Formats: sequence, structure tokens, C-alpha cells
Amino acid sequence: MNPVLAFIIILGVGIGFLAVFLVKSIAAPQRLESVEKFLKKGKNQSAIKTAKALLAKDQRNAEAHYFLGKAYLAENKAELALLEFKAVNQLGVRGVIPQLEFRKQTAQLYYKFGQLEESLKEYLLLIKMEPARGEYYYWAGKLFAERNRTDMAEKYLRKAGELNPRDGKIHYELGAMLYKEKKSSDAKAELETALKYQKDNAQAYFYLGKIQKDNKDYQGALDSFEKAQRDAQFKVKALVERGGCYMSLNAIDKAIPELDRAVKALTNDAGNDALYARYFLAMCYEKTRELDKAIAQWDKIYAQKPNFRDVGAKLSQYQEYRANDQMKDYLTAGSGEFLELCKAITTQSLSLAVQNEKATASGCDIIAVENDSAKWRNVRKAPRLIRFFRLPDMIDENKIRNLLDDMKNQNMTRAMAITSSGFLRSATEFADSRPVELFNKDQLQELLQKVDQSGRNTKRG
Repeated sequence: MNPVLAFIIILGVGIGFLAVFLVKSIAAPQRLESVEKFLKKGKNQSAIKTAKALLAKDQRNAEAHYFLGKAYLAENKAELALLEFKAVNQLGVRGVIPQLEFRKQTAQLYYKFGQLEESLKEYLLLIKMEPARGEYYYWAGKLFAERNRTDMAEKYLRKAGELNPRDGKIHYELGAMLYKEKKSSDAKAELETALKYQKDNAQAYFYLGKIQKDNKDYQGALDSFEKAQRDAQFKVKALVERGGCYMSLNAIDKAIPELDRAVKALTNDAGNDALYARYFLAMCYEKTRELDKAIAQWDKIYAQKPNFRDVGAKLSQYQEYRANDQMKDYLTAGSGEFLELCKAITTQSLSLAVQNEKATASGCDIIAVENDSAKWRNVRKAPRLIRFFRLPDMIDENKIRNLLDDMKNQNMTRAMAITSSGFLRSATEFADSRPVELFNKDQLQELLQKVDQSGRNTKRG
């Protein structure tokens, strides 16, 4: 081949390749510009289509990944956006990509999808880039707290507070963390500051209420928990806490409606909020002797978590209640009817004559003597004090001591304690060498079986 002709051919091919390269070099930025224009005009699908076309030709085009991620964000496809932003991070932030905006968006996407370590790395980079921005310190502190690095969390949150002293959310985050660290005084100060600048922060009211409740400021706590209900996430918790305040005040009639509202607001029967709401409501029903309702709550707890606190023991304790009408009467009767039942046990089951009786907070007291008989007619009858308990808790040593003290104060020498529950070991050991007889739940059932229900006075209290 003629050397001149060969040179012309090679030169032509080279020029062709150069022309293609120049066209591509000019076209790529133009197509990136068109993606950006589509985004500005809200034509998200066109932006996605164009960015994907660019990436089909060059997967290492970081700017195309960035704009594709922006388009996905505009379409509320955050998970796909994060995938594109991760690709940008791997390739390097360059060209027209605005570094600060990109890193802020990426940090929030990592946080949204629970990738806390990666989110924290982004905020620490942002702090280096803009060290005077309190927002970055806030997020770094919040993320350290969520990773249980409370030392670092406090450091960053306090720095955020120095830079943005009037930002309520910073003081809230710090206050909530300090409360969990059992630093109540410092936590209270931060939460009160948070509410000074953010009066509608329901979550701050919740933790403030917890501190007030711990300090036995129940009225303050009730007010705080009332305001905490504004936050849907804290509504059930706040209602349970209000119920707990009323229980501490022994205002069971006020506790029940709060706890009932909590149960009705439940969305997850297996969660801790549900278990505690039902448990405390059952406790209230037990105290008011509405045992059908208490058992219904214990049953629901047991179905979700059989080993939750003493629920299994409670259901076992009241097993007889379901099958034994006499025990049901003993546990649920009004005060007048209960007194008549205890008198019937005394006369019919114990064969004693009732001299006096009175209702008590825990049941009733009866003073009784031996029945008349020809054999003992001329013998002075020694009265004894019989104390009937219908408490849900086991009877402890102190209650037996109190019974014996009352017996001595009334110049009696014998006593009986009869309960629908049982006796702690300390109580039985204390009673062994003293003039008191103990009747537990099983023995009470035997006494009840001897009562003639048809002949018993059924007057109701």
C-alpha cells in the first residue's frame, strides 16, 4: 500500500476517534445539566431516566449518581436515594456536587434507615467543615446517646447548647439522657429549659413528670403527664404513669379510668406499655375486689408473656375463685355481706358464739367465745380475737404481731388469723410459739364448705 495513503487512513481514523471523544465530552456535561433542569422543573421521572442513561455508559459518574439520588428523594424513594448517595461516597464527592448539602442529606438518610454509625461519621465530618454549627453537634450527641456512649453524648450536646442556647430540642435530648443516667437534678434543669423554649414538647413533659413522680410531687407529675399525652408515642406511657400516681395516692377510683384509657389506646398487646397498663389496671381491680375484671387483664398478659412479674402466681392464687362460688363470695362480697359470711364461718365452722364484730380495711375482726354447753356452763368463757383477711398479698410477720398486740390490748389470750391468700414463712415461724392459730387459703376453703349457705343471713352491705 502506498505509504502516503496509509498515513491518510490512519490520520482519518484518529480524527474520528477524537471527534467521538470530543462529542462525548461535550454531551456528558450537557446531559448532566439537563438532569438538573428536570429536577428544578419537578420533572422527576425525566431526571431519573436521563441520569440512568448516563450511568449506563459510565457507572463511575459520581455526579449522575448524585442527581439520580436527588430525583429519588423528590419521588419519596428514600431507600433508593441512599443507595445512590452511598455510591457517591465511594467514588468521591466532586464536580458540581455541593458537599455540605450532600453530607447533610446523606447523614439524615443513614439515620432514617438505622445506620447510626454511618450517620455519626457524616456529622463528625460536617463538624470539621463547619465547626460553629450547633445542629451538627446536636445530631452527633444524639447519635452517641443512642449508641450508649453517654460520655461523648453529653460533651457534644453541651457544645450544641453553647452554640444554640435557645434551641429547646438540644436541652430536651440532654435532659432525657441525664434522666436515664439517674442524674435527676441536672436532668430536671435541662428539661425545664427545654420547655422554656419549646412549650409544646410533650416528650420533655413526660420525663419531667417521671422526675416529679420519683420525688413524690404527684400533683406536679399528674399535670406533666397530662401534657405528655399530646405526643402519640408517649400517650399510653403517660396514662399509665398518671394511673401510677393515683395508685401512690391510694386514689384507686381515679387510677382505674386512667389505666382503662391506656388499655383502650393500645396498638400492640405484646409491648411493655401494654403489659404494664394491664398489670396496674388488674392491681386496681384486685384492690376494689372486682376480681372478674382483674383476672381478665391477667389472662391477656399471660397470653403474651407468661413469666411477666407475678401474673402466673396471681392466676394460680385465684384459680379457686373461678370454680368455687363460696370463695368468690368471700373475695368479692360487699362489706355487710362479707361480715355476715365471716360470722357464719365463726358460728357454723368454728362452733363459736359471736360477741362482737367490725369491718376493717383488710377484712373484719370478730370477738367470739365457746358455745354454751352443760359441761362448761359454770366455767368463765375466754374470748378470742378472730381476724379475717381478704388481701391479695401474703400475710407477713408484722400483721401477726399487730393481731397479737390488739388481742392483748383487749385483755384476750387467744387469736386466730384467717386469710384468702397465705402466710409468709416469717409469719408462720413467729406464730409457732404464740397463742395464735393460722388458717391459710386451703383451710379457709374447708371452713367455707361447712357453712350452710341457705341458712346464712344474706343481707348485702
